[in-house]
Amino acid sequence: MAHYLVTGAAGFIGSKVAETLLSEGHAVLGLDSLNDAYDVRLKTWRLAQLEGQPGFEFRQIDITDREALRRLFDGGQPAGGAGENTAGRQPSTVPFDGVINLAARAGVRQSVRDPWIYLATNVTGTLNLLELCRETGVGKFVLASTSSLYGARNPRPFREDADTDGPLSPYAASKKAAEAMCYAYHHLYELDVTVFRYFTVYGPAGRPDMSIFRFVQWISEGQPVTVYGDGQQSRDFTYVDDIARGTVAGLRPMGYEVINLGSDEPVVLMDAISYLEELLGKEARLEYLPRHRADVLATWADISKAERLLGWRPRLSFRQGLQEAVSWYRANQDWAREIVTR
Repeated sequence: MAHYLVTGAAGFIGSKVAETLLSEGHAVLGLDSLNDAYDVRLKTWRLAQLEGQPGFEFRQIDITDREALRRLFDGGQPAGGAGENTAGRQPSTVPFDGVINLAARAGVRQSVRDPWIYLATNVTGTLNLLELCRETGVGKFVLASTSSLYGARNPRPFREDADTDGPLSPYAASKKAAEAMCYAYHHLYELDVTVFRYFTVYGPAGRPDMSIFRFVQWISEGQPVTVYGDGQQSRDFTYVDDIARGTVAGLRPMGYEVINLGSDEPVVLMDAISYLEELLGKEARLEYLPRHRADVLATWADISKAERLLGWRPRLSFRQGLQEAVSWYRANQDWAREIVTR
């Protein structure tokens, strides 16, 4: 049994990664700040599915709080100890077999409104964790990154060696910086790092700023369905369980690798709405708005590297995944209908 630190453990992907690790018999210490970036009820619901499971422990900590993190890595002892030089120490016990950093400020449009919090969490937070891995001898680090790095000018499907020098949003820029910091720590300190670029993750209890949660809620409740642009943009929707399974597979020794996790089957947004209309038995009331400058027209993952290095492919079809998302919404509709999605 291994012991892993999972940050963002009450988040959409983090909670599912923690669940996957626990199901494999590992111990998980989950961290989350439980901030109000979106309705905290979603986070507490996800956390409730983990609490009480053997091997799970939770701490409410923000990864931007370096001293709180240091106390955690020190096993609850005061940061540094009396007169101890933590920067140069060699700890007798490594606190974790690996750190999976899924804590992040996510979302393209929100990052345009408040880029500072994205820089703090996604860059400084990642640096805090990397430095504590170095200090305490943790040898494995997994970073959640994003397909948003590929921007608008790369050929599709996107390969990991594509040009990522044209981020269209502060969110994408912050994740590029986090990736660069991870590589520096790999180069300088031989930290084993796996970076995953996730493609449009969806599923039960998803993020309410993402299209699938919004569309399910809006169609279910008879609200207007906002479509940016003409609705012909396409997304490589990837089911959250598949993402979690791939993330856990990346805990093996890799050196330094950047790996796409996507479905390899892009779906046009208007088609996704049509599928949901069928599943929900209701017609969407469409409301068109101009396309946001930070949005890309299409995403499409080349997943050959994930297949080669991890033996990973997505298992659930898009229609099956939509059914799971709809079923969850219906089971929790009494409060999920109140989640702010606009």
